[in-house]
Amino acid sequence: MTRPSTLRRRIVTAYLFFALAICTFFGIVASVAIEGVEDLLVDEHLRSIAAWASPRHAAGMPVEMPSDVNFYHGETIPESLRDLPLGVAKRGFEGKVIHLFSGEDSAGRYVVIDRASEYKSIERTIYAMIVAGFLGFVALSLFLGRFIAHGFVEPIIQLAEAVNDQDSTLELPLLSSSDELGVLARAFADHTAELKRFLARERFFTGDVSHELRTPLTIITGAAELLVEQTGNQPALQAAAQRILRAASDATECVGVLLMLARAPDRINRPETFVDDVIREQITRCKPLVAGKPVELLYEANNDFAVAAHKELLASAIGNLIRNACQYTERGSVTVRVEERSVVVEDTGPGLSESVQAHLQNGIPSKPLLGSAGTGLGLALVMRICEYLGAKLSVENNPENGSNFRIDFQTTLTSI
Repeated sequence: MTRPSTLRRRIVTAYLFFALAICTFFGIVASVAIEGVEDLLVDEHLRSIAAWASPRHAAGMPVEMPSDVNFYHGETIPESLRDLPLGVAKRGFEGKVIHLFSGEDSAGRYVVIDRASEYKSIERTIYAMIVAGFLGFVALSLFLGRFIAHGFVEPIIQLAEAVNDQDSTLELPLLSSSDELGVLARAFADHTAELKRFLARERFFTGDVSHELRTPLTIITGAAELLVEQTGNQPALQAAAQRILRAASDATECVGVLLMLARAPDRINRPETFVDDVIREQITRCKPLVAGKPVELLYEANNDFAVAAHKELLASAIGNLIRNACQYTERGSVTVRVEERSVVVEDTGPGLSESVQAHLQNGIPSKPLLGSAGTGLGLALVMRICEYLGAKLSVENNPENGSNFRIDFQTTLTSI
């Protein structure tokens, strides 16, 4: 599993790579310098030995050398070293790479060999110190990276937690800070306060308007019921009165839904409601919309399930989809189907325009959504109810004709 790339980890990683790059660069420079100094010192050491031993050998005096240094002259020079050019060189000899100096005096050729120079031990000591210094530098860089990352990221985490805590009445941290984090905190505070004011205004406006509409809608509904009863012998007037009654009932239900949507989702109870009961009720109400048209209203009840939501919200969301499909389908069929934790409404109508599809998919509509234009307040209300319940509304046009609307409910909201 891939570990998340956090800002803290990226800062520590940046310090680590910086330390490794610095160590690599200085390591290469130090290695080249040490090798060069070693060659220079060993060469001078061999030349000094040759300058001391050659005159003594020419004068017939004994030439005593340490065990790791050899002086060969004339016939005593090993066969593999006799054809060496004059000067200092590195050669393989007796299974080891050695430094040697080949020279010539009045008595002939000679070779000075240093099998184990003391500079090798010095070189190993220097390399050990360099490696220890590099490891210490890397460890210090890791510590410094973690320290700086903690100091930089921790205030951001505190600020994010304070912003996400919707129930907190405390002010955001870092508001008095004069650095960039303070600027960010004050921008968050201003934006959060503006959003809270906007949401409060919207909630109060929706609630106030809904309350104000209830009284006239109640009067209209009562008057329409009275007209329906009194026009029993006048079919034309009774049909008009029934349309008024249905419209008033729909508006009353819409007001009730708006009142529910004006409340926070976590502050209302969520009784279990079976979608089969809701769909059958809405199909019965929408049958008059397809009466007299060559349109068949079908229901495929396969997998009934319950949703933790008010029946009014589900009825408004599903009913508006069915109602729109029935209103704008002139021939063919409107099919309502229940799938696993989903409700699908299919029709053979004209389909949706690109602007409406872009609006539903959170895209940029090519034209503003004005009036009903095949969507009406109903579709906007369905979108809001789905968002309120945590459900997902998706739509696509059929390849041939019509539209498919689909409401997918979260697993945590449903039970089968």
